[in-house]
Amino acid sequence: MLLEASPAATAVAKNEAARAAIDETLVARIERIVRCRTGGRIRDLRVDVSEKRVVISGQTTTYYAKQLVTHAALDEIRDRALTNAIEVQ
Repeated sequence: MLLEASPAATAVAKNEAARAAIDETLVARIERIVRCRTGGRIRDLRVDVSEKRVVISGQTTTYYAKQLVTHAALDEIRDRALTNAIEVQ
């Protein structure tokens, strides 16, 4: 017996897929701008995006580079909170 997904379930799945694509695009944009603005000074750069928050992690040697990350990311996100978890070593 073949079961068909309900229209509501199909719409939810499409919405989730669209959101995932938007999130992947946002991650790529943030990674690119952080690398450009910091001159590659962030090691092990990682950007995690959720519905309400962006978390950026990695390591650098200066607080200045960490601050550059914050400003670069804030230029790209509008409706999400930012957590800069870059470690200065």
